[in-house]
Amino acid sequence: MPALVLLGAQWGDEGKGKATDLLGGSVDYVVRYQGGNNAGHTVVVGDQKYALHLLPSGILSPECTPVIGNGVVVDPSVLFSELNGLNERGVDTSKLLISGNAHIITPYNVTVDKVTERFLGKRKIGTTGRGIGPTYADKINRVGIRIQDLYDESILTQKVEAALDGKNQLLTKVFNRRAIEAGQVVEELLSYADRLKPYVADTVLVLNQALEADKVVLFEGGQGTLLDIDHGTYPFVTSSNPTAGGACTGAGVGPTKISRVIGILKAYTTRVGSGPFPTELFDEDGEALRRIGGERGVTTGRDRRCGWFDAVIARYATRVNGLTDFFLTKLDVLTGWEQIPVCVAYEIDGKRVEELPYSQTDFHHAKPVYETLPGWSEDITKAKSFSDLPKNAQNYVKALEEMSGAPISAIGVGPGRDETIEINSFL
Repeated sequence: MPALVLLGAQWGDEGKGKATDLLGGSVDYVVRYQGGNNAGHTVVVGDQKYALHLLPSGILSPECTPVIGNGVVVDPSVLFSELNGLNERGVDTSKLLISGNAHIITPYNVTVDKVTERFLGKRKIGTTGRGIGPTYADKINRVGIRIQDLYDESILTQKVEAALDGKNQLLTKVFNRRAIEAGQVVEELLSYADRLKPYVADTVLVLNQALEADKVVLFEGGQGTLLDIDHGTYPFVTSSNPTAGGACTGAGVGPTKISRVIGILKAYTTRVGSGPFPTELFDEDGEALRRIGGERGVTTGRDRRCGWFDAVIARYATRVNGLTDFFLTKLDVLTGWEQIPVCVAYEIDGKRVEELPYSQTDFHHAKPVYETLPGWSEDITKAKSFSDLPKNAQNYVKALEEMSGAPISAIGVGPGRDETIEINSFL
């Protein structure tokens, strides 16, 4: 049962799209199992760059079936916009499957997200304002709208009315906003039904039957480990589980069917939005990482906060996900530094701490303890094997591998599909 989970081992934006695309030609199904259009992937194929927000990266591989699992929240307007954009560029999207149990981001979820974040002021979480959190909240509160509800107007109407009973009270009495009419929401949602229908499937059944038939299934997480609702830097997290366990619940496969868990690590560290970030740089080095690495959010358009590699976070990701391998991305961005600091531990209240503190307070006060490794100046974008890398780049990779607790099986040395050194096959 060759089932692989591929996920971010930091705060997201590690280059999961490239890693998924690299495997896309060798796998039969690529599955998004959580998140929504708050997660972006950039995939470069030849001279073409594709920015994907909701669709699985495997949609760019003709032989692969892309799947949006039950754990994803779907904004139909965003989905259709993304499909239209790919179709216009000649990409065949007809094989896409979407779980009928996936929840829909409704217009009122987007409204609540935006007004709530604005209301928080300085205490804001840093959400994308796309309705992701409120949609997951509706799901947990059992007032959510699922894709299958679009095909029963009576049930859809009842659910929308029930959801708006409370939300309109909030909008009008707390936020001084106009109430939302249930009829308009129902009408908009029903307008998506016919176009969605060819894609809707019992994806749990499809995926389990595929695994039983020895098909290769790749489960693709959005965001990253440190943004997990349970295991991330709460409350500055997303509203779902990007960690490996989320693949089981978000796609409907048992944990015994997962054979490999691959963590994507950037050769330095970035994050978008608010929250603690021990190795964040506010100097010329931070600006250089941002400029050279093109560190701007695919979905948000916001500049990413940049810092040196954090081995404490990498070790934590290895443990909480049960990682079997790492894919190290953007090693080429570090070319040109004479010395490269790496965070090997934290200092908290005068004490050295080598594991991620469970206390939010401690993590907010964590100061990085650095070891410095020698850098390199040679261009590495043409490297095809590990031995092609400069000695100092090889030593940097080896040091990160030892500190992180899992083997580095592939290295990204440029943005292109073919600019990857494969040390050990993931399949």
